[in-house]
Amino acid sequence: QVHLAESGGGSVQAGGTLRLSCEASGYTHSEYCAGWFRWVPGKESEGVAAIDSDGSTRYADSVKGRFTISKDNAKNTLYLQMNDLKPEDTALYVCASRWVGGRCPLVEKTYNFWGQGTQVTVSP
Repeated sequence: QVHLAESGGGSVQAGGTLRLSCEASGYTHSEYCAGWFRWVPGKESEGVAAIDSDGSTRYADSVKGRFTISKDNAKNTLYLQMNDLKPEDTALYVCASRWVGGRCPLVEKTYNFWGQGTQVTVSP
């Protein structure tokens, strides 16, 4: 079974930075997808960023130029570097993965495994 565990969330002032981590256990595949989604109660879920097995990335328009997704295969860890944070970035950030690789989409229903999330709160 694959287990994902996020960390690195917290409270920050607008314009600040945070770096989220997602450590995976029981996941060893050469082809896969990994990504970050954010959930806010009462609002539609948003795909934030995704990374392919070969390192190719894609981002939601709302975070382009501010967020960077990366991974460290040796550590089985996914990262999300978040710069110039805005109040509208406040959400529960959840990492996700799937065994099927290819071009990884920002579509929640296509992912197989999910973490519990880490809260990010940005004050104005």
